[in-house]
Amino acid sequence: MALLTPEAVRERSQELYALGLDNRLQGWTVQPEAMAATADLVAEVVRTNYPDLKVPFHARWRHFLPDGAATLGGEGREPAALLRARIDLAIVSVLLDAGAGMAWRYRDAATGRTYARSEGLAMASLALFAAGAFADDGVSPRADAARLCAVTAAELGQGLQVRADNPLTGLEGRAALLRRLGATLAAAPEVFGQADTPRPSGLVDGLAGQLEGGALPARSILIALLQHLGPIWPGRETLAGVNLGDCWRHPGIRRADATTGLIPFHKLSQWLAYSLIEPLEFAGMRVTGIDALTGLPEYRNGGLFLDMGVIRPRDPAVFEAGHAPGDILVVEWRALTVALLDAVAPLVRARLGLSAADFPLACVLEGGTWWAGRRLAGERRADGGPPLRIISDGTVF
Repeated sequence: MALLTPEAVRERSQELYALGLDNRLQGWTVQPEAMAATADLVAEVVRTNYPDLKVPFHARWRHFLPDGAATLGGEGREPAALLRARIDLAIVSVLLDAGAGMAWRYRDAATGRTYARSEGLAMASLALFAAGAFADDGVSPRADAARLCAVTAAELGQGLQVRADNPLTGLEGRAALLRRLGATLAAAPEVFGQADTPRPSGLVDGLAGQLEGGALPARSILIALLQHLGPIWPGRETLAGVNLGDCWRHPGIRRADATTGLIPFHKLSQWLAYSLIEPLEFAGMRVTGIDALTGLPEYRNGGLFLDMGVIRPRDPAVFEAGHAPGDILVVEWRALTVALLDAVAPLVRARLGLSAADFPLACVLEGGTWWAGRRLAGERRADGGPPLRIISDGTVF
């Protein structure tokens, strides 16, 4: 299905961006003249974070501190077993990586350090995974369908250190997402494993069969995730019986078929696709065409363009209210974010003196726009939160 592709995300986001440039969006105006200053800031942040300009891809692995592979006991493990453990970990951790809220913190028992937001969720999910919390045997670093099906919010909350004085946004939604993941795995053993208990890493077998010239296109990773994990997403748009996941409605998207009015983003799925590249390449599977994936429409990247004045709300009162992911204002914000990330990338490369081949979008994000958005949030708001308040169920942002 065409909507389950990165091309659909990019194409339809560009259509709303064109409406913005023509001053025809409902919630926002677009100020292209602010892009130069935005690119200046992002390039400065890249040089600060990576003085040698050797920037890794934007991926969940950046948030595992210390490195997740070491915690999984990589030394002495069979490469195939280590790959599957890494894929299991990446999938479970990314699915837990929606916004945590500004109050939540996680204290790592091994180091005594305290983490918040994405780093906190990464460290918490890594500790749970390494301790066997998602395994049938309760001790192995793996994720098994039956165990995932049984995860409760109380169990997950204990592992994530959720308390009355340490609230986490969307805890119930996260637990339900893991249960739906388990049910989806169990329902498709031909995809996720027949000889063994079904696991998320069973996807590797199918991906290995999609090599083109000895390489795996990045879009194939995303499409596999969207096709095979689509049932995990709650109460979303469907078309011909297919769950479209992170896909929403906007009247500015016009087609002569049943997809009219629909705009996909697939944020968590694309975040996951980016995060699977490194373990696959570590296992010897070369991934190509990474720029086919889009920038991620989440609140750090989106906050960057809002805080820099590239986009401005028609009604300043939007900063005082909460907004649901399906609200026109949020859909437009996310579409503009995808398109503006494509637009800012060549400007950043020019300032760094790098080519697209040497500095793909995944590096611009990591270097990059995500950190610039976080820096501005910290400078402009006491809690370091996003400029818009999103009502989240823990499965979108």
